Amino acid sequence: MTGKADFTEEEWDTVREGPTSAGMIVMSAERGGSFRESFAMAKVYAEARSAHGESELLDEIAGHRPDVDHTRAHSFEELEQHGLQRIRDAVALVDAKASPDEQAAYRRFVTAVAERVAAAKKEKGSTDGVSEHERQALTAIEGALGSPG
Repeated sequence: MTGKADFTEEEWDTVREGPTSAGMIVMSAERGGSFRESFAMAKVYAEARSAHGESELLDEIAGHRPDVDHTRAHSFEELEQHGLQRIRDAVALVDAKASPDEQAAYRRFVTAVAERVAAAKKEKGSTDGVSEHERQALTAIEGALGSPG
């Protein structure tokens, strides 16, 4: 089992910021709804805490308040590029130190955060409530996550 002790402090910060970076990218893709979207992100963490024991890595990530990267971005594009790089860096660390099951669980968690944020505020004119900009953000996040191993 992989946990916080397997990472340096800086690496652990990166791993913890991967899921929230995904949430922030989606949240920033469309104006409005930040309260609902923030609540949706927190709810994914709470649900992961209630599934305690399935993955030590996720238990330790979800066991604390979501950690947000506080790097200032001057535009959505800058925020997105920085966030996607943060996700790629986090996944590389998890892939290097975690088991294949934990790698897959981490990717599912990051994806769940992003998808729940996208679905939190129903966008007008969309059949599933997700805007085109949010859908593009989800696709970019999926690309940054890559596949395990």
